[in-house]
Amino acid sequence: MAFLLKNAHVVDPVAGLDGVMDVALEGEKITAVGEGLEAPADAEVVDLTGKYLVPGLVDMHVHLRDPGQEYKEDIESGTRAAAKGGFTGVCSMPNTDPCTDNGIVVQYIKTRAAEVGHCRVYPSGACTRGLKGEALAEMGDMVARGAVAFTDDGRGIQDAGMMRRVMDYGIMFGKVFMSHCQDAGLVGEGQVNEGVVSTRLGMLGWPAEGEELQIQRDIALARLTGAKLHIQHITTKRGLDMVRAAKAEGLPVTCEVTPHHLFLTEDDIDATYPTALKVNPPLRTAEDAAALLEGVIDGSVDAIVTDHAPHAEWEKAREFAFAPFGMTGIETSLGLVLTNLVETGKISVARMVELMSVAPRRILGVEAASITAGATADITVFDPAQEWDVTEDGFESKAKNSGFIGAHLTGRATDVFVGGEPTLRNGAIC
Repeated sequence: MAFLLKNAHVVDPVAGLDGVMDVALEGEKITAVGEGLEAPADAEVVDLTGKYLVPGLVDMHVHLRDPGQEYKEDIESGTRAAAKGGFTGVCSMPNTDPCTDNGIVVQYIKTRAAEVGHCRVYPSGACTRGLKGEALAEMGDMVARGAVAFTDDGRGIQDAGMMRRVMDYGIMFGKVFMSHCQDAGLVGEGQVNEGVVSTRLGMLGWPAEGEELQIQRDIALARLTGAKLHIQHITTKRGLDMVRAAKAEGLPVTCEVTPHHLFLTEDDIDATYPTALKVNPPLRTAEDAAALLEGVIDGSVDAIVTDHAPHAEWEKAREFAFAPFGMTGIETSLGLVLTNLVETGKISVARMVELMSVAPRRILGVEAASITAGATADITVFDPAQEWDVTEDGFESKAKNSGFIGAHLTGRATDVFVGGEPTLRNGAIC
């Protein structure tokens, strides 16, 4: 299969590209990049005038729920949603059933993704068996089967001694440790950020310190062990300041933020108790959100991820205290970033590519995407002017628990190529 993608505004910060040009694809590879390229006889010519073409986006924090919770999401529906959102790859989290704590489950995810996936799936493995924080998981076996990173996402490792063992052992495989920072003793049964809003609504509070103490601890352990540490879904100003200090010290520490922690705050949770806004970690203050935005702009934040956490409608329809944590995000992330950050001039398209493609690939240690001849053709195309509304019936995901239903966005993915194969054409799943 061959394509000539004409008149696209190509942005690739690594290759130093930022201008209108043509991109030729044949098989799995990009064969040429330049102006006025001639189409081979067998190539389909696609006019991308007015659209951007960038290295394929990767979401490095996604819950596919497969195996074991396919009523929420599965690999097919989750990767369809990813393609619709403009992504060429996702990193799946290990809180599946059975837990992704051994090579057999990793192999299942890889095999199933190859069979029905609409994007690449990079499995992460659990650090401890069953995410219980008690015994090391089978890291070597998981790496051999294709695990790209390790995390006990959703719970975090409570014991500092176990955390050190995980880091010491993980160094042997050269993989990054992704830390869900949550001190269970401090957080307890917290539902929302501890403060004025939790008091007004009569809900149990989740103090910012419950996140910050573990960020501080894990940075100290990264210093001790030399392990690569990635702080997941950071939400507080003080936590981000700790990451800044660690980077200034030269430690191998990175971090990520989600669109919902950037563009929503605790003030959006009102007396209707909207369970779509119940997330882990919770929505924080406007001051925290502003600090995260500054980190995105100044480079302190490395990646924007979704923490896509699909749930069945009946689960989120329960009372706030009993509803599960999490919201979907993989189909709205690009539009939210384009609308709130790029269109407003807060960041450039090149910076967006760094946050949503270059850095996630680098942190995970997977193949870099590049718009250069000879590179694998993992490509995202988006229309920066396309206006659209977020609606429940517009999702490819099985789940509808988005905190952005009703939002009016500008900018959306139109075409996606994974290894030269189209998975999204003109906004429709292939």
